[in-house]
This record gives sequence, structure tokens and C-alpha cells, in this order.
Amino acid sequence: MNIRNPSEPDYEAARLTVRLGAVAENYRCFRRLAGPAAVAGVVKANGYGQGADRIAPTLSAAGCDSFFVARLAEGIALRRILPNARIFVLDGAPPDAVPALLSHNLVPVLNSLADIAGWQAAAAAARCTLEAVVHVDTGMSRLGLPPYELTVLAAEARKRLSGLNLALVMSQLACADEPDSPRNAAQLARFRQALAMLPAAPASLAASAGILLGRDYHFDLVRPGVGLYGGHPLGLLTDNPMTPVVTLTGRFLQVRRIDRDDTVGYGATFRAQRPLLIGTLALGYADGILRAASNRGRAAIGGRLVPYVGRVSMDLVTLDLSDLPAEPRVGDEVELLGEHVSLEMLAEAAGTNAYEILNGLGRRVPRHYTEN
Repeated sequence: MNIRNPSEPDYEAARLTVRLGAVAENYRCFRRLAGPAAVAGVVKANGYGQGADRIAPTLSAAGCDSFFVARLAEGIALRRILPNARIFVLDGAPPDAVPALLSHNLVPVLNSLADIAGWQAAAAAARCTLEAVVHVDTGMSRLGLPPYELTVLAAEARKRLSGLNLALVMSQLACADEPDSPRNAAQLARFRQALAMLPAAPASLAASAGILLGRDYHFDLVRPGVGLYGGHPLGLLTDNPMTPVVTLTGRFLQVRRIDRDDTVGYGATFRAQRPLLIGTLALGYADGILRAASNRGRAAIGGRLVPYVGRVSMDLVTLDLSDLPAEPRVGDEVELLGEHVSLEMLAEAAGTNAYEILNGLGRRVPRHYTEN
């Protein structure tokens, strides 16, 4: 006899489906695009909001043995799941983080001379050689050694890197999603110059969009992130080479008719120019449908796109269903993200990018994982 857990209701007002098979296929796609360079998996921010505990094992089963996270806590959690993987922590090696980095066998991405000195001191104290990544800033002005620190490191590399095994030298492109930007070639040149100044080591420059810039940007290791989750690395510029991963659906709570001049939603930002059929969905900005998409976004019903009308509220989205061939009913499902509504389409409507859409999908929506 099967007894249902009463904490898991049969009815779901909304549903988010994560296709793990699509994640694996996107990883294989990047291997084809970037080969012979190795492909690491970026699973920071809980696998871009989709569950690193499910995404990372999927990537590992597909052949991925190197992973990048941002926070120390993410690295510790990932180590419990993947005891034998190489795990790089982008935040570096602050003094308070060193004991945990050591005990969980995590490799810090060293972003400054201070980071390097601290990790070198840890190696000396442990009387061992520690793996490290050196991050060189080539034009982002965020993390990474600025040019004046790179000059110091290059002049004193033997002393400053003593006790460290340089697993990787990396940098980050600022405008890789703009293939025609001259900044890409400029950063590539700076990165090559930095590599020539430092001891020989594997190199990494390209993330998802950088991989599509071509072989010159691949070096020894690439680091795809958003592309693994189905996002188009180049936005809406070209057809997406990636397989969609996330499908978000909601159900109609109400379908009703309104008259000409009736308004919809808070602030009366939409006024009907004719009699309309309006459907109200059980999704809102608490679930990751950004308020900025109000009166701009589109959903899909039976493969046909219908517009958002009125403001997106915390729990509800309203759609104009007037031009559909058949009238939907209460309880029918609608696609907010998926085969017909891409991450990039919703991002464009909200004035943001696929990264924010993925990471903003609320935890209130139940997540279901499929191997398809």
C-alpha cells in the first residue's frame, strides 16, 4: 500500500522541470566545440539556481572532472557530492578560509599577491605542495591580479610561487557575448602576454560565450556556465546551439472576459482597446517572473505565444488569450519558459539576461528532475 506524504500535495499551481539529460548533452556539445581543450563545469550559485546536487553528478557522469564554484561553502557542499573531483573556488584564499580549503581539498583561484602569499604560507605550514590557480585581470577590473601586481609576480615568480603547483592561469572576458567587440582581441593579447611572463602552466580564458569566439580563445581549459543550463551564450544574436534545460509552467486560476476600457492589474497600466479574454496564472515575481516583464513578456499555449497584460504581481501573471483558436480552461498549463519561450526571450522582456532569470527562479516552485 502506497501512503502519500501529506506534506507533498498532489496539486501544483506551478512546476519547474530540469532536464538533466539536456545538461549532459550541452556538456558534450561544449566538448565538441572546444576540443581538444578540457571542459570544466561551472556550478556556482547552486548550479545557477537549478540544484548543484543534481547538476554536478550529471556532469560528472558525462565525463566532467573539474568544477568551478564561487563561494567556499559551495565548494564544501560539492566536495561531499563529488569526493574525487577537482573543485576550484573563485573567491580566492582569504585567511579565514584557508583551513577549510585545505581540509576539503579545494583549490583556490588566487586573485592578488596577498592571496598568493597566504596560500604559499599555508603550503609551508603544511610542509607540502598545494595546487593553485592564478587569476590575471586582463580588462574586467574585478578580481584578478592587476597589471602592476602581475609585473611583481613575474619578476619574483620563483620565490612567490615556491611551494605551489600552478594548476591553471586564468582570466575572464568582459565582452565575449559581443563577438565583434574589439575588447575580445585586446584581452586575448593581454592574456597571452601574461602567460609569457609567468611559469608555464595550463591556461583558461573562455566561458560559454568565449568558447563560441573560436579556437584562439580555448587554450587548455574552458569554463562553460550558462550554456550548460540551456542559455544562449550570445543572447538572441543567433540560433541557440544549446539544448533547453528548464521548463517552467503555471496553471490558470481564472479565465474571464473583460470589456473595452477595463484595466488589468496594479496601477491600471494596461487598458483594453476591445473586449478581451484574460487568463490569470498562479505565478509571479515571487517565483522569478520579473516585474520588469509586465506588459512585455510572452507565454506559450499549445505552441502559440500570448502576451502578458498588466503588471506582474507577487503571485500572479495575467495573459491576453483573445486570439487563441480555443478558449483555455481553469487548470490548464501554460509555458513561461521552455521550448517556445526561451530564457533569452523572457530576459529581453525584463531588460536583463538569462543568468538572472535562471538564478531568480523562486524556490516556491516545485522542481522536478528528468533524465530525458
